[in-house]
Amino acid sequence: MSDKAAQKKKHIIETARKVFAEKGYKQVTMKDIVEACEISRGGLYLYFQNTRELFEEVLKLEQEDADDVFAGSIPEQAAPSDILALFLKEQKRELLSREPSLNIAIYEYFFENQVPPGENLMKRQFDTAVRVLEKLIRAGMESGEFYCEDPRGAARNIMYVLEGLKIASQTRKIPEAAVDREILYVMQGLVYEE
Repeated sequence: MSDKAAQKKKHIIETARKVFAEKGYKQVTMKDIVEACEISRGGLYLYFQNTRELFEEVLKLEQEDADDVFAGSIPEQAAPSDILALFLKEQKRELLSREPSLNIAIYEYFFENQVPPGENLMKRQFDTAVRVLEKLIRAGMESGEFYCEDPRGAARNIMYVLEGLKIASQTRKIPEAAVDREILYVMQGLVYEE
């Protein structure tokens, strides 16, 4: 793919992300994308055959961006507790953001499409996050920062709490104090009681 074609494809994906965030997954048509991108219908179909294919590319870009933001904010030689705190701080920022988010579109996409477990991007992202958090908890245990009898269970629990908070933030706009309370609860489960 030429540089110009790659730039056009990226423009389409980035613009589609905004459209999906505003309208959800089910309501978006290829016509909406054509209008938002200010390109011809043929120009869009050159890159994507349908909204599902386009949304899957949006999801991949979203994950790459999230990984880059988090990795870029970790200072060199950061302690496991610092890394976990940064991760939770980023999650809190996303939960409290009033900017349109892809969360509703993501749930609509997965409810509407029967995605085989091996191809389910949400499941892969969840499982990857659990593995990363488990490694982080184990590193914190080795350094004496954390105490945990079941690092994998704790990592899974953290992700389930965050998933629940994402849904709550979209359905009833949870207050910052509620997010802080849940994050504090998660952290208290990992520190030594004195």
